[in-house]
Amino acid sequence: MIHKKIDHGRPFDWGKTSGDYAQFRDIYPELFYQKIIRLGLCLKGQNVLDLGTGTGVLPRNLYPHGARFIGVDISENQIAQARRLSLEAGMDIEYAVAAAEEIQFPEAVFDTVTAAQCFMYFNKAVVLPKVWRVLKPGGCFCILFMAWLPGESEIANGSEKLVLKHNPAWTGGGMKRCAPKMPESAGEWFDVENAEAFDLPVAFTRESWHGRMKACRGIGASSLAPDEIAAFEKEHFAFMARQPERFKIPHFATLFNLRKRGISTP
Repeated sequence: MIHKKIDHGRPFDWGKTSGDYAQFRDIYPELFYQKIIRLGLCLKGQNVLDLGTGTGVLPRNLYPHGARFIGVDISENQIAQARRLSLEAGMDIEYAVAAAEEIQFPEAVFDTVTAAQCFMYFNKAVVLPKVWRVLKPGGCFCILFMAWLPGESEIANGSEKLVLKHNPAWTGGGMKRCAPKMPESAGEWFDVENAEAFDLPVAFTRESWHGRMKACRGIGASSLAPDEIAAFEKEHFAFMARQPERFKIPHFATLFNLRKRGISTP
């Protein structure tokens, strides 16, 4: 995948880090999911489409609430991991390999469409009308995001510096709290139902934080060569050896829930 506004146009591929992603990226705290549930989304009797599902983190964690999920992702490796993890957990979740811009579903079949940690990669002009089309009348498009706060954590800050040392093109660092914003052109298709920003402390061990950093876009999913990734790992291991065994990293999250407008089919 190449996005001119991300990593200075350098390619990245989440499929390259699917193993680490499956092991270390399932980190949303319970409050993250409760925010979704309290909006009446992803509940029993609902059909839900999860765009950019990755390893199926959102469908797998919300599965106990009874919704019927379909997860789609552009990466075959990510979908393979999602299927494996769901099967091992005894979950009946459907997955398909597809870019968000290329989904092919009948009109008005989903109560909710979700997009967690991925909306920034989409071509909004293509995705928004497609999401509108597959949603039932009054259906919701829920966009979610979570990021660590390097300005409030010496560990996160130190890890970011090492990622940038080994991959100066990475633009995923330096996150700060921000308010959720209406996506450009979304007003043509949707009305704002909810917009919320909130803090989330996330617990890690030295191993799990190292894995989380390796599975980020700046390292495991980047265009770095294997020896360059190994060099980062060696230096980051040494950095983590100086940290407590268990710690929490402050994160912030945003939730933007859009309600389908009653306009003519595109």
